[in-house]
Amino acid sequence: MTTRSCFACLLPFAGLVISTFAAEGPTRPLPTQITSQSFGQLPDGRTARLFQLQSPAGLRADITDYGAIVVRLLVPDREGRLVDVILGGDSVGAYAARVPAAAIIGRVANRIAGAKFTLDGKTYTLAANSGLNHIHGGRLGFDKIFWQTESTTQSGQPAVRLRYLSKDGDGGYPGNLEVAVTYSLTADRGLRIDYQATADQATPVNLTNHAYFNLKGEGHGDVLDHELVIYARRFTPTDATLIPSGEIAPVTGTPLDFTTVRRIGDRIRDSHDLIRIARGYDHNFVLDNYRPGATEPSLAAVVREPASGLIMEVLTTEPGVQLYTANHFNGSVRGKSGQPYVVHGALCLETQHYPDSVNQPAFPSTILRPGQTFRSTTIYRFPRP
Repeated sequence: MTTRSCFACLLPFAGLVISTFAAEGPTRPLPTQITSQSFGQLPDGRTARLFQLQSPAGLRADITDYGAIVVRLLVPDREGRLVDVILGGDSVGAYAARVPAAAIIGRVANRIAGAKFTLDGKTYTLAANSGLNHIHGGRLGFDKIFWQTESTTQSGQPAVRLRYLSKDGDGGYPGNLEVAVTYSLTADRGLRIDYQATADQATPVNLTNHAYFNLKGEGHGDVLDHELVIYARRFTPTDATLIPSGEIAPVTGTPLDFTTVRRIGDRIRDSHDLIRIARGYDHNFVLDNYRPGATEPSLAAVVREPASGLIMEVLTTEPGVQLYTANHFNGSVRGKSGQPYVVHGALCLETQHYPDSVNQPAFPSTILRPGQTFRSTTIYRFPRP
């Protein structure tokens, strides 16, 4: 299956009842423009900037140079009112204090078993920041650094490009890695993320954005009523520490079967080991539509929130997507709206290579070598309700 027209993408949701919803104030068509402003200071005195992208299609994205974080993503609902669908903070200090962040994750997203890997006969040891394992680039990953930024356009739409040089040895990884991430708004109501990287030594690379979505609006309770389709008939089973076994198994007969429309909350409290161990969903799905070497993204998932009527399509060139349902939220953190972030108060659809790929030779490779260029594209698109 390849990228399809808006109506074709929404066929799984035909016949579902849509109810009314009151969101933030009404909006008017926005001009294509980019502005920037201060986003506060960290305790060490470093100042962050916030870049605001607006498009005639009605979307607005606010992006900061700290962590390359998407701070806001404002989407018109069916009444034309803007809904901020991404969780986060209202200053750089909030992110430094660990408010959930729609940040760029790297060098390697997800988990690496035992916080080590062997590449070309040499073993590299990384930070063990998830029990005995390594996760999301370690204690100082790409989500916690400042990126160089420039305003630009892509396909005539506003964009911001962020660059970072990860030096040889950062976090235990080999080689100097030059990374560029471009956020742009698309004419068909999408937020597009283009990744590019080169290295002077062989090194694992697996980049993603860890956006926490709630299509009812940021801080508006849980996402258990969100309806979801994932175009994946298989997943990567894991052990109790969420490290893949190396097997690729069918989702049929498990709570991970989202091949047809299901509420996220339908089986999120099952006693099934898959759910019990993760305390919800925290699983990598093997995407049916993945085509190695493809430059145009294919449909990976569709989410619909029945109250607001908002629909989000996820398209990617990546082979996998990690569904995570904010299982660690407990109401102790408050975000931009001042509302508590409750358990299952968001869902993440992190497009990426499979977890622990660097230690799993049967999985698609994450190794980037000198002379090669890593490229990846993901689009979060919001058809008109």
